[in-house]
Amino acid sequence: MSSDYSLTEGLYLYPTPAGAYYAVSSLETDKPRQFLRKLLQQPQTQALNLENLQDLMNHDDQERCLELLHHCQKLRWVQGLNEPLNYPTGALEDILPGLLSKFSESGKVLLAERQGFYLATHGFPHEVAEELSALSAEIATVHDRRAGLLVNNMGIMSQSWSIVDVFGNSEVGFWPLFISNNRFVIAIYGIPHFNQPEFVSLVWALSIRYATKER
Repeated sequence: MSSDYSLTEGLYLYPTPAGAYYAVSSLETDKPRQFLRKLLQQPQTQALNLENLQDLMNHDDQERCLELLHHCQKLRWVQGLNEPLNYPTGALEDILPGLLSKFSESGKVLLAERQGFYLATHGFPHEVAEELSALSAEIATVHDRRAGLLVNNMGIMSQSWSIVDVFGNSEVGFWPLFISNNRFVIAIYGIPHFNQPEFVSLVWALSIRYATKER
C-alpha cells in the first residue's frame, strides 16, 4: 500500500473535547462525525490500528481511512492515549452532576432533555433548574421554526442561544447536544468551559446510553 501516512503504534483513539462537541453539535452527518460518533459508542477506547480504523470508519479503503484520521487529527478532533480508557461507570444520575460542574466558572450548569425536564444539575436550585429546562425547550422550538432564516438567509449554522448583558457577554447560554434522535441541552450560567476532559466523558456517557449504533 502506497501512503503518505503512517500509524503510531501503542496508542488508543479518543475524541478531544472539540471532537466530541463537533460529533454532537448538529444532526448533520458527514464522515468525520460518523467516525467520532462511533468512537463514542465504544465501551473502551480502541487501539490505533488499520483494522479498527476500517471498522470505526465503515470503509475498507486503507488510504481513505488514513486520510480521514489525518483530517480529524489536523482539526484536533481526535487524540491518541497511551493507555486504554473505559466508559464512565455508574448511574447517569450519579456521575452527571460532577461532570457538569467543570463546564462553568460559576459552577451553575444543568442538562435538560427535549421535553424541558432536567436530567442533572449542579449549582442551580431545583426551581431555577426546572424553569431553565422549560426555557431551553421553548428556545429549541423557536430555533426550529426560524432555522430557514438563520441558516439560509443569514448563514448562521450554530444552534446555540444565549442571553447576553449590555456588553454582549453571555449571562446564560444554551447549547444543544444531538445524540441520535435525542436532543439534550446544556444550560450554563456565566462563561462556558467545554474544553475539559469531563466534556468528552459526558458525551461518551450519553452516547453509550442513548445513541443508535452507527452503521
